[in-house]
Amino acid sequence: MKSPFTGKEMIIRKEWRRMTFRKEEFDVYFHTYLCEDTGEQFEDEAFSELNYNQLVNQYRTKYNIPFPGEIRAIREMYDLSASKMSEILGFGANGYRNYEAGEVPSQSNARLIQMVSDPHEFKKLVGISNILEGTSLKKAEHRIDQCIQAQKETNNEIFIERYLFGKLHPDSQTGYVKPNLKKLSEMVVFFGERLQPWKTKLNKLLFYADLTHYKRTGYSISGTPYRAIPMGPVPNNFQSLFEHFVNLGDIDIRSVAFDNGGLGEQFLPKTGRAFDSSLFSEGELKMLNDIADRFRNTSTNDIIEISHQEKAWIENQQEHNLIDYRYGFDLVNG
Repeated sequence: MKSPFTGKEMIIRKEWRRMTFRKEEFDVYFHTYLCEDTGEQFEDEAFSELNYNQLVNQYRTKYNIPFPGEIRAIREMYDLSASKMSEILGFGANGYRNYEAGEVPSQSNARLIQMVSDPHEFKKLVGISNILEGTSLKKAEHRIDQCIQAQKETNNEIFIERYLFGKLHPDSQTGYVKPNLKKLSEMVVFFGERLQPWKTKLNKLLFYADLTHYKRTGYSISGTPYRAIPMGPVPNNFQSLFEHFVNLGDIDIRSVAFDNGGLGEQFLPKTGRAFDSSLFSEGELKMLNDIADRFRNTSTNDIIEISHQEKAWIENQQEHNLIDYRYGFDLVNG
């Protein structure tokens, strides 16, 4: 970015700042462009969004306020427009749409949104709101009844996700994204198709994809928690995660015995199983491709050594801690 004063390219400046949102203070790794001649600092749209996301994500986590994707998913579950959903909840014509777009709900409105994620509670609210009537009311009630039945059937899936990830809510160890088993599975499929990596390398590819995306946007891709172990950062509970993906038919793993007596596992594309790009945004897809291209010719041993340069591993490996996504800002190779 060029300085509006001198026309020269500006340098990127990064520093921790204490910032305020709704009278609450939080630490933000603030990104700006610095004009060295004048000392003036500027944010472009990307930096402004990154700085803001860091701030409000911490506020959401502190007060358990749902994130935009969660808010949108609740409405889509009932197959209602944003305006109708907003009227039923008493938010005004555009309130719910604004929350889906990123505006942070008040704590009281957040609790109401969370409450109606339970279809039994939403059915009660639809009944007392008197917003829907006639055919629209019957259609909504039918859809809610379907959700109630589906909820009974998906309890086992929720249990599996909680077991595999260890958590299901966005926080600093998920990159402020709700852990998404389907997206992580597709990331494994993607790297399996592109690179056919060994398991240890795959773990690092996933780590770099998620934390580098967080470094640039304030959000991870998959919401996966990562843990520091001797071989470098890995998805938490990665063995069970990969076994689950194999059982689902998402990926093939080829076991290879080496001359030294070791056993390697190579991740290969499953015949007839194509990568589903529809689950990812344009920016997320670009990140996956960037990581694949960057480490395409990097050996497993080399990527282990590369990951050992990261502060995320250095400061957490002794206790095998989960890695806070804030370490994404310190990535040497991201």
